[in-house]
Amino acid sequence: GIVAAERFGAAGIVDPRPYAVGSIRDTYTRYPNTGPVLPAMGYGAEQTTELEETIRAVPADVVVIATPIDLRHVVRIEKPCVRVRYDLEVRGDPGLSGLMAPLMARWSSKVEGPGKGS
Repeated sequence: GIVAAERFGAAGIVDPRPYAVGSIRDTYTRYPNTGPVLPAMGYGAEQTTELEETIRAVPADVVVIATPIDLRHVVRIEKPCVRVRYDLEVRGDPGLSGLMAPLMARWSSKVEGPGKGS
């Protein structure tokens, strides 16, 4: 969303972090390098309510929706919205699969398979 806003001439980016509530605020605490974007971490009833409250509190003129789904189908947004889409282009090495391989190996070693630990 930030890339599109900057590319198409937004006057500025409003940082939503000071307005975050509940689990969204907790996400910023857990991931302090998230930056001035609003993470949609889940779509359960409590999280969608928190997302609505946070969006309502942010003093922005327009909401740029850059999630894989159109958030307007999940939460009520009372501000003008524009939805942007993007494609991921992996540039250089190690690439996504190379980055994920060590994590997946570590995860799979912790999961007990059939017959293990019985």
